[in-house]
Amino acid sequence: MELCKLFGVSKQAYYQRDENVVLRRAAQKAFALQYIKDIRTKDPGIGGVKLWYMYRRDFDGNDPIGRDQFVDIINEYGLKVRLKVRKPRTTDSTHGLPTFPNIVKDFIPTAPNQLWVSDITYITIWLDEYTYIFCYLSLILDAYTEEIIGWSVGPTLETTYPVEALRMALTRIEGMANINLIHHSDRGCQYASSEYVSLLQGHGIRISMTETGDPKDNAQAERINNTMKNELLKGLRFTNISDVRAAVARAVDFYNNERPHMSIDMKTPAEAALCMGEIPKCWISYRENAIRANRPVLNIPENTLPLCVGQGSPSGLRPPVNP
Repeated sequence: MELCKLFGVSKQAYYQRDENVVLRRAAQKAFALQYIKDIRTKDPGIGGVKLWYMYRRDFDGNDPIGRDQFVDIINEYGLKVRLKVRKPRTTDSTHGLPTFPNIVKDFIPTAPNQLWVSDITYITIWLDEYTYIFCYLSLILDAYTEEIIGWSVGPTLETTYPVEALRMALTRIEGMANINLIHHSDRGCQYASSEYVSLLQGHGIRISMTETGDPKDNAQAERINNTMKNELLKGLRFTNISDVRAAVARAVDFYNNERPHMSIDMKTPAEAALCMGEIPKCWISYRENAIRANRPVLNIPENTLPLCVGQGSPSGLRPPVNP
């Protein structure tokens, strides 16, 4: 056999080597497939870009498969994600309670605990095959780190449950001096209630609210609602509120500590919490570009620029197009 002569090996050794290559590739594929399935048990709706990034991050140097083969596995085994966004009406802004102006229109946070955003969404609970009710998830997000810092699940839209989420978030700033924090939300009655407003003001937190019904006025909070419902909890069917709370707790832990985020340079929110200064995005924010364009130019010495002390994204690693 000419190939055997070329490589200086016997026919038996040649076929043995060829078999080893086949087995190694099969093992690589099976390992990658299992990794995708394991992550999807924690985050059923996570997309291919983030899966690829996590796979390379966790197993770089341990003989990982290539990007194209990774995408092929997702396609071959029917693991593509199709997000379907459904937005419920959870906001009553006709309550007549005092509201506050939007003071974050031109604000870009540069550190944790400068801007918190909050919103409420619904989750379906199935009583039987055809009958369902809703429970309501209140979320508070640190706008700089993308970290979920407060959450609560309640059976109604009463203020009690957003207040629970706020109290959870407030534990982050206990004992901290010189707090300069803004809380931004829609104009819903929960956020305009005396209980919620008093709790914010009692901690020296400034209050900002949307001034129209445009979701873009609270876009970051809208995005985390969508991520929670249509990615992290995707495909889960709940039959009681206890299961919802347990699933949300798992989802929040995964989101904060494992899931990379394009808005914070593919860091996890926990990593972003160690940063200072603007963190690059993996997409273009036309809003932030417009804000910067209208700011005066500051000449800041390079060695005084704020730095991120968290782990950055690997140099040169470009995620594929979301399958």
